[in-house]
Amino acid sequence: MTDHSQSTAAAEPTGRIVLLTTSHRVAPGVLSWPAWQTLHAADRVLCADPGHPQLPYLREAGIEVEHTAADAHELVAACAGGRTVVVLPGGEGDQRLTDGLARLAGSGRVSMPDLELLPGSYDLPGARLLDLVQVMDRVRRECPWTSRQTHRGLAKYAIEEAYELVEAIEDGDREELREELGDVLLQVVFHARIAEEGIPAGEDGEDDGEEALGAFSIDDVAGALVQKLIHRHPHVFGDERAETPEDVHAHWQRTKAVEKRRESVTDGVPVGQPGLALAAKLAGRARAGGVAVELPRGEGIGYELLELAARAEAEGIDPETALRAAARVYRDAIRAAEGVSHPAR
Repeated sequence: MTDHSQSTAAAEPTGRIVLLTTSHRVAPGVLSWPAWQTLHAADRVLCADPGHPQLPYLREAGIEVEHTAADAHELVAACAGGRTVVVLPGGEGDQRLTDGLARLAGSGRVSMPDLELLPGSYDLPGARLLDLVQVMDRVRRECPWTSRQTHRGLAKYAIEEAYELVEAIEDGDREELREELGDVLLQVVFHARIAEEGIPAGEDGEDDGEEALGAFSIDDVAGALVQKLIHRHPHVFGDERAETPEDVHAHWQRTKAVEKRRESVTDGVPVGQPGLALAAKLAGRARAGGVAVELPRGEGIGYELLELAARAEAEGIDPETALRAAARVYRDAIRAAEGVSHPAR
């Protein structure tokens, strides 16, 4: 390149195209400082969608937005002379525009402006949970099966999904674990969405025309959980100290007793859980609560299992988990004797 051509190129800057992206999971108008700086300094701001959620806030900030769907050639021309053009894509992006810019850049025949992707807002951790709530709301309203489900009718699925989660943990399959956690989360969101409608006064969830009572939302569920976690972790959020896991467990139990005003250490223990887990939980509650009581003695395997479960709990072993692990080894031994491969999930 000659000195003349170099000076000509320097005298004719190609400008800059900025694609300003925003997250629909962040409130409109909440933009990063670099985004606001770029918007105020831009020569032109373009947006093809007149209903873009950011537009009212840009107008309030004194930023003029042109409602036009410029193609790649028009954008490049608009940047001539060193101008900066900011484009606000829609929620799904603008594939046509980005493909067109890529073709021009790859052709080698066009002096391209600088291309910049500038995130104006970012998803916070947990942002996809907002999508989950929105999708669940629509499915509840529009799906013939989902719209008819009740808490009682879904109860069996919560149990099934919990067991499948345990199996994924035992298998050590990370992909399966991720999926099963999602299935358990679905149960939580599903029940919370049903709860928004309250409990119809009619029997078995049938609406008899009376007003629904007891409505709450997923935000109520999450809010109560946040309060509980903070209250039961004063060593994290307060001034108390906990040096060992045992310290934490002891405080947790004391706090729960005060919160729920329990008369017995056995209050709140679900008797519907598997037998070994129930026996261990009762033994643990008695031991932690300082209740001096001998194990009942009697004839039969039940009392022997009760003694084993209590002994395991005292030694820090979950008897239900231990038995499941042994049973899985036994299952594999049976299949090996049969000449059968490992079971498919």
